[in-house]
Amino acid sequence: MKLSEIQDLIKFVSRSGVNEVEIEQKDFKILIKSDYMAKKKSNVAADPVIQQVPVMQAPVAQPIVQQVTPAATAAPTAASAPASAAAAPDENENYITIKSQMIGTFYRSSSPDKPAFVEVGDSVKEGDAICIVEAMKLFNEIESDVSGKIVKVLVDDATPVEFDQPLFLVDPS
Repeated sequence: MKLSEIQDLIKFVSRSGVNEVEIEQKDFKILIKSDYMAKKKSNVAADPVIQQVPVMQAPVAQPIVQQVTPAATAAPTAASAPASAAAAPDENENYITIKSQMIGTFYRSSSPDKPAFVEVGDSVKEGDAICIVEAMKLFNEIESDVSGKIVKVLVDDATPVEFDQPLFLVDPS
């Protein structure tokens, strides 16, 4: 990452009200923190703090295999508990998540007096505008990358969002 890109991120964090931005790439990880809300209350400019942390490969955990003997009476009950937990369906597993493509402020409509782009229950097609993310005074329309029905809005209007943060759940059926 270039120095100018880091400086742009710092400026964005100090202006936007986002408390923390973390970017991780192959050879480095950068964390920019701002005490924006506390300094905003005291009318002092927010100065972000930067930490650059080297990234290290985490060790991969090896699965533990247990042998169950037919004579053991406690082993079948212990083995049946994970099976029932795995059998419980996740309520969101059939839905597709639309995620934020950038850092910024999430808006459901183009202006406060306009209706929201989409509501729960609305059908959307691939390419339809579903919200706006404002980043550095630029208003970017976010388009749906799937067709389906909006099941849930995961972010409140006018709140900061991170890159890759889930915004909507869509039922593709």
